[in-house]
Amino acid sequence: MITTDNNPPTKIILLITTLTAFMTAFMGSSINIALPIIGIEFKASAILLSWISTAYLVSTAALLLPVGKLTDIYGRTKFFKWGIILFTVGSLLCGLAFSTISLLIFRLIQGVGSSFIFSSSTALLVSVFPQNERGKVLGINTAAVYIGLSTGPFLGGAITQNINWRWIFFINVLVGIVLIVATAVYLKHEWQEVDKHKYDLRGASVYIISIILLMISISFFPKPAGFVLLFISVLSFVLLYSVETKTNDPVFNLTLFKTNRTFTLSNIAALINYSATFAISFLMSFYLQSVKLLTPQQAGIILITQPVMMAIFSPIAGRLSDKTEPQYAASAGMTLLTIGLTIFCFLSKETSYTLIVLNLAMMGLGFALFSSPNVNAVMSSVEKKQYGIASATLASMRMIGQMFSMGIVIVIFSLFIGTAKISPANQDAFLVSARTAFILFSILCFVGIFASLSRGKIHK
Repeated sequence: MITTDNNPPTKIILLITTLTAFMTAFMGSSINIALPIIGIEFKASAILLSWISTAYLVSTAALLLPVGKLTDIYGRTKFFKWGIILFTVGSLLCGLAFSTISLLIFRLIQGVGSSFIFSSSTALLVSVFPQNERGKVLGINTAAVYIGLSTGPFLGGAITQNINWRWIFFINVLVGIVLIVATAVYLKHEWQEVDKHKYDLRGASVYIISIILLMISISFFPKPAGFVLLFISVLSFVLLYSVETKTNDPVFNLTLFKTNRTFTLSNIAALINYSATFAISFLMSFYLQSVKLLTPQQAGIILITQPVMMAIFSPIAGRLSDKTEPQYAASAGMTLLTIGLTIFCFLSKETSYTLIVLNLAMMGLGFALFSSPNVNAVMSSVEKKQYGIASATLASMRMIGQMFSMGIVIVIFSLFIGTAKISPANQDAFLVSARTAFILFSILCFVGIFASLSRGKIHK
């Protein structure tokens, strides 16, 4: 391990990465609550609005693994710092956006910054904390994500209703500036786990193209162009497999997946979990505002239930995974999420607020039980020199899962709503779309329970 200091500032690193986790999570949850208002201002269709969330996911997911390999070679600290800078600049531009298309482009820049952050932050934490403390610090970091998610709907709704949705991005700019200064002053240590060598540029390029083609193809479904692009995407993944099996040090480490059962199944569980759950806040935001006719602030107060539960129980779940096998807590979490998704399959105009809040609370507990133990399982199943790529792989599974989740919604919207705007006038079509999505998500999450249970043990 190559480092510039034998005594890295563990508490400072934990504080900075925790604040960064909060910032990126706050952005994700607060923008969802503002989408109906953004749609009105920019006169955007339901599909175009869904791409405001999806564009960020695409750029993040496409770059995570390629960047993760770079952090192992050239240093995690420098990529972490550049990630914060890019994310802050992207947030500023999003706040100044003048159309839906410009907002989509600026969200891509945010996604690039996030790919730098996500591929290095977890690796930084596990680089400086011993294995018997990882569950605890990862739980704290995960709790920060959920605090960001929990304050996002409430503050995002209040800002959107009382000031302007653009200030959601400007607040991230202010937090980003604080983090840029903090990293410049306190984070001067560098971690490189491998010596510099030739980078797998060909594999990285094919991987990026494959991910982008896959998501774009989903957005065109059920049109013929969607199937053509999907076929091209599949061919590009076949090419990726061919390239990476012939490379000595590939970006997409297939050997790690073939030889490490815990690593493989934990990543699959993460992929399934986020595929089944990410679009919940997106769908519920529109449901509460377009069907229940609540204001953004009122909708935010209801949606805050889930991430508050996540924030409260994530540190507990993280400590639990230090003492018991992560597969048990994570699988219990997936089970609770499956039950919650099944309940939302029966969503209607008459669904009571009490049922919605209680169900969101149960799902928040499910998220907490799954997330930090799953991260602990992944990072504890690899060697130190693989922390960067392991962190990036897990983050990639999360982002690709989130892409799939939004992709499923985009396809369903195309079938039932088309190019129309989501409004009280077409709430029946929206409800059919939402129920269809929740049915698919509940089936997917049920399958994920078995992947989680089968992962194996990390404690010797």
